[in-house]
Amino acid sequence: MTNKFQDKKKVALPRYQQIAVAIAERIVENRYQVGQKIHARSTLASNFNVSPETARKAINVLVDLEIMDVRHGSGAYIASKEKAQAFVEQYQDVQSIQEIRQDILNSVERQQQELDNFSDLLNTLVQQTKKVHHMSPFVPFELQLTEQAQHLEKSINELNVWQATGATIIAIQTTEELLLSPGPYAKFSAGNTIYFVGNELALQRMTNFFYPTDHSA
Repeated sequence: MTNKFQDKKKVALPRYQQIAVAIAERIVENRYQVGQKIHARSTLASNFNVSPETARKAINVLVDLEIMDVRHGSGAYIASKEKAQAFVEQYQDVQSIQEIRQDILNSVERQQQELDNFSDLLNTLVQQTKKVHHMSPFVPFELQLTEQAQHLEKSINELNVWQATGATIIAIQTTEELLLSPGPYAKFSAGNTIYFVGNELALQRMTNFFYPTDHSA
């Protein structure tokens, strides 16, 4: 019974993001040492059975997080065990949050004829989130993107979302799947629902960021 529902899960972590997390875990476990050179094509592509391009995208994530460093003409090197540890811990925190959400999704798999009830459950979750968010910064807000939203088809990295709003994106719900811990190159599209954490102003700032109000009238 358990395997049946696991096979139907829509939650999907991008492959390059999985590799980035796995590399960070190996750094924390001292399997990769600070200062060690990592070859995307021969080491990562081979070890993880992926294309060199996917391996390079994983390295780009870690470079953005200052866990790895690219030296032009030389290659990519492990730069920080401490930042790798922080990345792994953040990923684990996000995963624990998503366990609650996955329980709801599994309920839908078992009772697809009650989609209206699922919508009610989500609305209740949002209301409870607003009530308890001041007590726990890891309870996520959510924001739906319509055709009227600003910044569509732009990536998290292009928009500097955290710098602009103070919010950390932990998941993006598309029409087909729930992308957990999306990387900096994930793009926002109409129909997406964004899940994020932040301080008490994060929801207002994110709303104004994607739906700016005209105060000139």
